[in-house]
Order: sequence, then structure tokens, then C-alpha cells
Amino acid sequence: MREWIFKDTDFDKFPIYNGDDLGVTWSEGSLSVRVWAPTALGIIFRLYLSAETEQAEKTFQMIPSESGTWTTELVGNYERYFYTFQVRDEKGWLNECPDIGAKATGVNGLRGIILNPSTTNPENWEDDKRSPVIQPTDMVLYELHVRDFSISPDSGIAHKGKYLGLTETGTTSPEGQSTGLDHLKELGITHVHLLPIADFYTVDETESTPQYNWGYDPLNFNTPEGSYASNPYDGSTRIKEVKQVVQALHENGLGVIMDVVYNHSGLIFDSWFNQFVPGYYYRQRADGTLSDASGCGNELASERAMVRKFIVDSVAWWAAEYHFDGFRFDLMGILDIETMNQIRKRLDLIDKNIFIYGEGWTAAESPLPEAFRATKLNTPKLDRIASFCDDMRDGLKGSPFNRYSIGFISGLTLREEKIKFAIIGAIEHPQIFYDYVDSSRRSWANSPAQCVNYVSCHDNYTLFDKLQYSCPEASMDEIDRMTRLAIGILLTSQGVPFLHSGIEMHRTKGGHHDSYRSPDDVNQIEWSRKSEFFSLFNFTKNCIELRRQHPAFRMSDKEMVRKKLSFLGNYIPGVIAYELIEHANGDQWKSILLFFNGNNYSVEFEIQEKRWLIVAQNGEIQPHGMGHVVTNLVRLHPISMMILAEE
Repeated sequence: MREWIFKDTDFDKFPIYNGDDLGVTWSEGSLSVRVWAPTALGIIFRLYLSAETEQAEKTFQMIPSESGTWTTELVGNYERYFYTFQVRDEKGWLNECPDIGAKATGVNGLRGIILNPSTTNPENWEDDKRSPVIQPTDMVLYELHVRDFSISPDSGIAHKGKYLGLTETGTTSPEGQSTGLDHLKELGITHVHLLPIADFYTVDETESTPQYNWGYDPLNFNTPEGSYASNPYDGSTRIKEVKQVVQALHENGLGVIMDVVYNHSGLIFDSWFNQFVPGYYYRQRADGTLSDASGCGNELASERAMVRKFIVDSVAWWAAEYHFDGFRFDLMGILDIETMNQIRKRLDLIDKNIFIYGEGWTAAESPLPEAFRATKLNTPKLDRIASFCDDMRDGLKGSPFNRYSIGFISGLTLREEKIKFAIIGAIEHPQIFYDYVDSSRRSWANSPAQCVNYVSCHDNYTLFDKLQYSCPEASMDEIDRMTRLAIGILLTSQGVPFLHSGIEMHRTKGGHHDSYRSPDDVNQIEWSRKSEFFSLFNFTKNCIELRRQHPAFRMSDKEMVRKKLSFLGNYIPGVIAYELIEHANGDQWKSILLFFNGNNYSVEFEIQEKRWLIVAQNGEIQPHGMGHVVTNLVRLHPISMMILAEE
């Protein structure tokens, strides 16, 4: 019986291999195989004719090589063969499995598959280009789940729940509204953030009955998930179809962000990591047991050399092979700062404009000291890597973990400083009283480009469900006004705005707060809601268009923000007011006044008397304006945003 405790193991003394040839490398007429397994006493490499065949077609004994690696070189054409490794160490034989960096696998990822890389490219793949070069603050991120986005019967999408569903155009709901890819273009977002599409283990790819998971339980880190593919048995299909998604989105002017999970593995003792070098890839507590900052039973030890190499190589593989425009790191606070900065350096060799952001926190305590971790407060130590701004999230709607808590949009007063801090992009600003920003007592961003502002995401309640719980007596009109106020604040703030798919149509999950494995009727986008709440969709669309037209909302330089963004005096509880001055960031408008009233009653506010263009008021917005007014006094309607511009 193997004991998974590593109290006295000095992993830092393990040899380090720096080569770029780990894994199974196909070439016409030969096969090169190399894995890192410094504690192995022997390794068997097996070739199979299919993913299910019990008897191996060929078996090879690997030989030890440099820096803890084992190799074998085969002559012949092994394209389309399936393969596994099995390691024996001083405690016996470990489980048969693919290599930890397998780039193609068969059904359920239990065996690798040898492919000619050129056969996995869609037509004209060599002409595919990433989204146009823009500052991160020019982005509008939109988070979606491959299955959620198309699985509903009213989506009008043929490839329901599949990668190819994201490539379809001309799809409509029964009410005639655009859905899918056309909806994204109509809305005006710039980048699609895909929830994890790397192979995960909780969905059985051989089953045709409905199954669901968000995908935060990785099995094969370098292989696409098969359940979203039209054919999970053919290892090349899933690869080609992911590339088709990227290609289709790029052709339609959209960038693609990949949500990656390098903080833990779905399997623990049976993970591929532990079948090659038991214990090495995971952090341990002082007593030698696995630590658990992920809340999933384990956490990867990113600070160890070969773990860092695996992560950096993996991200670079996805970027180079699949042309992704960016990466979102799940529980980035578990990873160490040096690893994240090494990722940045490697991606710069591919494209310096690839965007990186992540959750700057953990789910539980980690034995790695926080000074070394990529947490939100350590964002200044990260090179052009952004963190999610939970200050904005919690400030707008209240704690996501307490369904009854309220925030600015739902009537909480005397807490406006948290929202103001997020509005400036989490930088240092002379008008912010940081002692009153209870979630961040100091700035944590070097630039607004390091601050990803959001109010909701796949985690916890949708915004609509949260407001229904926290404001049980609110009318539908009041909930709609709260939602518009949140969206308005997000899309006019400095930083990088992030929208949860469906927020623009009051998405609901029926009150479920943790739907990571709930059925489709909970998670799916109900496209009929677009027609039902089309006014909210138009409001969101117009906010995005306003942001696109006016660079004053997209400053990337912190000094410019400090000079050009000024909060107004005359404090009123539940009200935030500020001005963007002197053609901020080269904007065509000389000055822009923004007022946010979270109170459920009207408020009057004195301003400098001028001829103002009314851009937004009382839950409506028009990027080109809706008339002029000459006044020194404005009335802010309940739970609403007002924007005035001096042309």
C-alpha cells in the first residue's frame, strides 16, 4: 500500500531538465519519446491500436537519460497509434497513463494519441490572426461556457453544446433575435472568455446522456475537452474544432481568452503527475500531507522548477498552437509570482499583446508564504498581468457568499469609497480615502490595465438572482434599474470591464449559487429572455458603444487618470459623482460628468452651469446624446446613472 506523505522528501534536489522535447514527438518515419521521471527504476511505453483495446500492439522499455529523463526512439510510421506509459519506482508499479503534457488523447483522456500536427488544422489556419492590437483597457470581456451558450432548445444553434455551436452565424431565437456568435457581434464585446476547455475528468465522453461540469477539474492540461467535440473518439477532431472556434471568432473581429486551471488537478493520487514522480508536483504541509489552497484536495507546487516548466510550456503551447489572445488563471493566488512572470516572458516571444489576468486569491490557506504568491495585493509585482477586482464586485452588490447582503446598487450607503476605488482602476489616487476601502486598504494596481472590473461571473449567484434574494421586496422595475446601474458603472470605469454571459438579459439560474455540475435547465442561456428584456440588452449594447467611442473611459496610464479624473465635492450618501476633464485621453468631449445614484429616491446635485449634452439619464443611454440642457442643477432619478458631456 503506497503512502502519500512526503515529509522528508527534498524535492528541491531533484534534477532539472531544460530541453523542449518532453513528451511524444511525431515525425514522418520516426517517433521520439522523452519523459521526466527521476525517481523511476523502469518505464514501459506501450502502443495500442485504439483507445479501448486491452492488449498492447507494441511494448518498449525506456532507457534512462540526462537530468532525470527517460527516452526511446522508434523508427516507423506510428501516426494514429494510442500510447501509455507505466512507471516503476522503489515502491512498485504506478498506474498506466499518458504523459503529463499529452497534446492529443483518445476518449476520456486515458490514452495519448500520436498525430501528425498538420492534420489538426482547419482550412486556411495559417492565415488566422489574433484580434487587432489594443490596450487591455480597450477590451470588453464576455465570459461564457461552451455548453451553456448553445444548449437551450431556443438557441437556434444546430451544434448544441458543442465547440462548433460557437462558429455558427445566422442563428436566431423563436422571437427572431440573434443568438450565438451573431449576438456577441451585435452586443459589441471585444473578447470571448471561454470557461475551461482543457480536458477534464468528470464528464464521461462515452455517454450520450446529458452531463455537465464547468471544467475546473483538469485531467490532461494540454488537450481539449472531448465532450464538446462532435466526435470525442477521434483525437484530432477536438483539436481541429477548437481551432475552428478561434478562427471563426477572429474572422468576426473577436478575441478569444482561455480559462486555464494550473492551481490543482482533478485527480489527486491517481493524477498523471503522481504516476510519473509521486508527490513532486504538489505542495505539502509541514507534516508531509498534501496542502489544499484550491479547496479541491490539492495544489500544484508552481515554485518547483519542473512544475514551473510544465506550466510555462503548457500556456505557451496553447498560445502558439491555438492562437489564443489571452489567458485567465483560475485561483491565480495559488501560483507563485515568478512563475506568472515567466509565463509573461514566454508569451511575449509569441505576441506581446496576449492578455493575462486571474483571480488574485486562494480558496483556502497555502503553505507558500503570501509574499511569493500572485495574489491581488501582489499585483504590482506582476509584469502586465491583471487581477480581478472583487472590490467592484462586492461594492456593487454585496458579498457573493451571503445572499442577503446588499451593495451600492441595492441601497447600501456610506460605502461609496470602495466603488470609487474600482472606478479609478485600483491605482493610487489622491481623492480616495483608502481606510474606507475595507477590502483594499491600499492601491494594488500599477495601471488600470491591471484591474479587471466585474459584478458577476460563473461563480456564485447571477446578478439577477442575487438581487432577488437581497432585495425581496423590490419590483422587477427596481431590479432592472439596479442591473443597469451596475452595468453602467462597469462599462464607464477605468480598467478592463468583464461581463458574465446573459447579464444583458437578466440571466437566472433559478437561485442556484454553485451550479458547477447542475443540469442544463439551470445553466443554459435562455435566449427567449433576450426578447423579454430587449431594452436591457440595448442599454448594455449602448454602454459598450459609448466606451468604444470615447477613450476617456479607457485610460491606461495611472498619471493620466490622476490628472484627468476628479471626484466632485458635496458628498451625498448613496451618490458617486466625478468628472473626466480636458479631453481625457484625447477624447472629443472636453469634459464628461458622471453621476451614480444608488438611492431609491431622487437626488439633486449642483454643477457648473454650461450647455450639456445629455448622454444618459433615468435608465436610458444614447452614445450620441439625447438632447441638450443649460443648467446648474441636475436631478438624479432613483437607482440610475446620469452622464453629461461638454462638447
